[in-house]
Amino acid sequence: MSPDGTPDPGYAPVAFGQRMQILRERRGMTREVLAGLLGMSVDWVKDMERGRSRAPGVDMVFRIADALRVRELADLTGRPDRNIDLFVGPGHPQLAAVRAAVDAFPATMDSAPPRPEHLAARLTRAWTARHKSPNHRDILGALLPDLIRDAQLAVRAAETPVDWRAAQAILAEVYSLSQFFLAYQPDAPLLWRVAERSMVAAQQSDDPHTIGVSAWLLAQAHRDTGPAHYDTADSVTRDALAYLQPHLPDADDRVLAIAGALEFEASYTAARRGQKGTAWRRWDVAREMANRLPVDYFHPVTSFSRAILGAHAVTVAVELHSGPESVRQAARADLSTIPSHPRRARHRIEEARGYRLDGQHEAAVATLEKAHASAPDTIRYNGYARSLLLEETESKSAARRRRASDLAVRIGILAA
Repeated sequence: MSPDGTPDPGYAPVAFGQRMQILRERRGMTREVLAGLLGMSVDWVKDMERGRSRAPGVDMVFRIADALRVRELADLTGRPDRNIDLFVGPGHPQLAAVRAAVDAFPATMDSAPPRPEHLAARLTRAWTARHKSPNHRDILGALLPDLIRDAQLAVRAAETPVDWRAAQAILAEVYSLSQFFLAYQPDAPLLWRVAERSMVAAQQSDDPHTIGVSAWLLAQAHRDTGPAHYDTADSVTRDALAYLQPHLPDADDRVLAIAGALEFEASYTAARRGQKGTAWRRWDVAREMANRLPVDYFHPVTSFSRAILGAHAVTVAVELHSGPESVRQAARADLSTIPSHPRRARHRIEEARGYRLDGQHEAAVATLEKAHASAPDTIRYNGYARSLLLEETESKSAARRRRASDLAVRIGILAA
């Protein structure tokens, strides 16, 4: 069958090994590097790509997908009828309501818009509630529709340039909050609309902190889209840091923290590229900036703080595919100092990835259980956690298979 569905005797589907080679070469990765990431020999990779070996089992397919940063499994397997988007979680019940609020631009105002300072207080409470809740999407899904509509109205109703810029800053941050709700949900175009509107509103606000936050999230959106967007992610980060640089000598904690968070984003993207020296050098710069903050300071949007740098070090090591270093950094990180439930769960997921890289599969599953205990909502939507659990449900160890399957059922990726 040809790609357009018409019979074609000369058409043959691309074999698994050929797809693996195409995806590897598209990333600019050598067979030696891929073999190292998989813990296999170069000859094994070569035989697989040339069709001299049978297609691997489920666990190895997921490992290959992870190493090649494959987001949709069908790209690797060639089976769209059995596709799994590894990085898309379930749609939240409030997704439609949030989408409607984002897309609505009412032509008339049937109620008095709130003052920017009142919206700012509501937004502060929303960030606090997010960090305290194990199921933060439930909290945000209930709050966001009204927040989005009221922030849009505040911009339209502003009567002075000062009020207009203040309202734009609030609107930008409301869109930033929305991105935490939309992450890993099955509506990528909506996430992009929100990220871009946040950046536009931030620029209109002319507020350094607001611009930094919007740039931080926009850079993440580009980076998480895949290797073809790494340059754009770096460009957004670089431009934001250049804009913030003149403000840093006299910056308050918020501006200093967002600059530090952007430095870590540069570290993260470098690690994704495999640039070890650059990744750790930028992490060191982020650590220096964190040390300028009060010991107990915690940025409400980015979580940037002294406490978070240990978790960031685990992420860098994981993205560089260094299992032993990931485990070493995990042992050094102090999880108890991270006050946010979702951020602690995210850190646990990164630890689990590190344990898997180091071959400690039991520890990886146990750490995902701890992530679930901290914030079930975070692990339910996280693509790395979902793919790791699905792999472990095929484990040869009956005990590990049972633990992974039980957790997979609890987060909704396997039927009970």
